[in-house]
Amino acid sequence: MIIETALFQRVALLKNTNGGVFFGGFGMDLRQLRYFVAVARERNFTRAAQLLNIAQPPLSRQIQLLEEELGVTLILRKSRPVKLTDAGRLFYEQAMQVLGRVDQMKAATRRVGLNQNSVLSIGFVASTLYGGLPSLVRKLRQHAPELDIRLLEMLSTPQIPALKEGRIDVGFGRLRHSDPNVGGTVLRDERLVVAVHKGTRLAEETGPLPLAMLTGETLIVYPKEPRPSYADQVMSLLQHDDVRPAEVQEVREIQTALGLVAAAAGICIIPSSARQMRSDVQYRPIEGARATSPVILYHRVGDTSRYIALIKKLIQDMYTENPPWLDGSEIRDVRGGHQT
Repeated sequence: MIIETALFQRVALLKNTNGGVFFGGFGMDLRQLRYFVAVARERNFTRAAQLLNIAQPPLSRQIQLLEEELGVTLILRKSRPVKLTDAGRLFYEQAMQVLGRVDQMKAATRRVGLNQNSVLSIGFVASTLYGGLPSLVRKLRQHAPELDIRLLEMLSTPQIPALKEGRIDVGFGRLRHSDPNVGGTVLRDERLVVAVHKGTRLAEETGPLPLAMLTGETLIVYPKEPRPSYADQVMSLLQHDDVRPAEVQEVREIQTALGLVAAAAGICIIPSSARQMRSDVQYRPIEGARATSPVILYHRVGDTSRYIALIKKLIQDMYTENPPWLDGSEIRDVRGGHQT
């Protein structure tokens, strides 16, 4: 992988005589990168050509030239659908970063030229809407009125490539990751609760619930995809204590999961702050120190934007106010930041 990684070590952009953009030391241009990304996404040359609005032979030729330039095979053409080699997968990831940064550069340049506000795009998982995100955004607008803040609902896993591609600037999720290009600061460890139908045996009491009592129940988990996800956190929690549900039903989002609980279709484990979502089910805290889910602030490694520091400061200020959604959470020192 060392050879392939070195391909993008020199990222100076040089303009060629035909108006394209070359990467320092290489003959590849942005057009070739976009062509390759389209094929990698579609896993099919014909569909990629249609998407790019070009004929298939020129597309195939450009990919071939790209491979010749790099000296490696990027795509296995004999398989159906086509597959990426190990080098191809790395090149795809790096190409997405380059294209994302170029698009971000173009947009930022236009904003400066047109004297427009700076844009801060925030990715977030739905449950954080009930755990302080709205308050944070209000405070951020007060302290940085020049910002045009855009909120994008996004599961934890897709936030990582979205950051690398420049589609979001910061993210709020619940999954730890190992990507060296994306930093993560654990803001707090939020207590988990079980949502149960009010007419069931688990709703007879209101106190903390031992995990063992969930054995034999129908468990509703979310999100169904992509994986890994919060659903895997829940399953890992149960497996650690050898708790075996009678059945596991996967759904796409927390709203659906709680709706099924209200319909007496099963139980669901959710972050404590999300109890605000429905009042027609009963919530019981789960016993044990492991019954928590982290809330993590994601950002690009090396991003020196002052807004990241401002976000951390505002979160720390919010914690000192001890709002209701912090109930039972283990607070981290956001200023120092516990890195994932």
